[in-house]
Parts: sequence; structure tokens; C-alpha cells
Amino acid sequence: MSLDYVKFSPGFDKFMPKEYRDMVEHGPFGKKTTVSQMGSFKEILEEHPMCAGCAMTLFIRLAMISFPNPEDTITVGTAGCGRLAISQAAIPFVYGNYGDQNAVASGLSRGLKLRFGDIPKDVVVMAGDGGMADIGFSMTLHSWFRKERFTTIMLDNEVYGNTGGQESGMTNKGQVLKMAPLGKKFEKMDMIGMAKLAGCAYVATVVPNNPRRVESVIKKAVLIAREIGPTYIQAYTSCNIEYSIPTDKVLEDAKSVETDRYAFSEHITDEAKEYLATRYGFKEYLPKPAAALPKA
Repeated sequence: MSLDYVKFSPGFDKFMPKEYRDMVEHGPFGKKTTVSQMGSFKEILEEHPMCAGCAMTLFIRLAMISFPNPEDTITVGTAGCGRLAISQAAIPFVYGNYGDQNAVASGLSRGLKLRFGDIPKDVVVMAGDGGMADIGFSMTLHSWFRKERFTTIMLDNEVYGNTGGQESGMTNKGQVLKMAPLGKKFEKMDMIGMAKLAGCAYVATVVPNNPRRVESVIKKAVLIAREIGPTYIQAYTSCNIEYSIPTDKVLEDAKSVETDRYAFSEHITDEAKEYLATRYGFKEYLPKPAAALPKA
């Protein structure tokens, strides 16, 4: 988990597969790449087995481009659509049992801290709404209560898209699905409210049709989690199969949902603001100069 891990051993470069050589020579490791540069460098995630037009895959691509130090990042996931793409990325991925991803990430984050001390080693959980808010609910919340220092990202497609279209806790009330023909009977879970209540230092909602905003929230969340405490991002990543969204309308759907029930929101503690300003120079959180007193 360092730049050494993506270098060629002397004399072996000519024997390595072209994809690996391209990643070493033209990938983002050790460089400051941004989403605005997409298409000009070798991405961490390119090929994947996800459905055509999948918004979740787009978000995962944007998130991985936005990792502050991808060469020093481990992702943790569980069963669900997302792991089919995350596991294809050129960074380490830990596949936990269903729902235990935040418990696995807790131990992993602590172990890396003991092994590497002050050298940042970022742990990022990426899992769906079923694995995180339903089956993994207790382990998700208790990692926040314990103030574990890693980022949790929910890939919220509001359905069990990988197993036939069952409702999840994050499905909207009244929504009719293949495996919920009478419609869901209760409200969508307020995971944003619970993350704030549990003491997350940074909480945000985002949709994938605004790449620069995705980049901003990912960078903030990962950096804050290094020293301050747990961070949580809830991303709307529609399932165009289960919700019958035409492939060419996926981003249009995301924009519509953003203006309706998934508006961008951002919660950040004062401690986290100060940390970003003083440690990483985030100008938006620098103290404002005192207003000049009016002349007598």
C-alpha cells in the first residue's frame, strides 16, 4: 500500500501485461488527478460487469478518481451490485460477509494505524442500502458510535437490485417493486439523521450527475476521517433495471431526483472545518477576516 506497490521490479517491466504497464505509467498513483481530467489518464476502474447505464458504476468511478491517495486506500464492501465493480478496481478490496463491512473496516483501520502510525492509510466502505441500512445496520451505527476513523459510502439504489427487486429500508414509502407488489408500507429510513445523531464529523447526500460535487464530498470525507472521526456519504445511484429507467435517461432521472427528494446536503462539525482549513488549506473553512469598524 504505497507507490512501491505499483512499481515494476527491475527487469520485469517488459514481461508485465499491457494493462498493468498502462496503470503504472499512466494511472493516478502518486499524482493529483481530478474528475475534470477524465479521459486523459488510466482510471483505477474501467472494465466491469455492471448493467449498461448503471448510475452506481458512474458514481464509483467518480469516487475512486476523487480518493486523495488511491495508492494508500483500501475499499471494503459486501454482497450487492456495487462489489461487482469495486472488486475490479486497481486498488485493494476486502469483501466481507453480508452486512459486516463496517466491522471489518473498524479492525482494518485500527490495524493500519498501528502498523503505519501517522502515514495516512485510508479505509473506505462502499456498500448498498440493503447491506448497510438493513442487514449491516447495527455494525454501521456502532462504528459511528465508537468514532471509528474511516469513510462510509452508501450506494443507495433504493432496492435490492442484485436479488430480484425486494424493498429495502431505503425504498420510498408506497413504491411498488417486483417483490413488493402491494407497495412499501413504511417510510424511507433517515440514515442521514442517524449519522448526525451518532456523531459523524461529516455527512453529505449527493447524486452522480455533478462530478465536481462528488469529488468535493469524497475528498472532504476521506481527509476528515483520517484524524477527526467517522464520515458518511449517501449517494443516490438509481437501479435502471428495477425502476425501468431507460439507459439514456439515467442522468436525467438523477437530476430530477436531486431537485425533488435527494437535494445536496452537507453537515460538517466545527472541528472538521478547522482541520480541513489548517491541515489541507480548504479556503472555504478559513476564518473570515473581521469587518472593519466604521470610522467615527
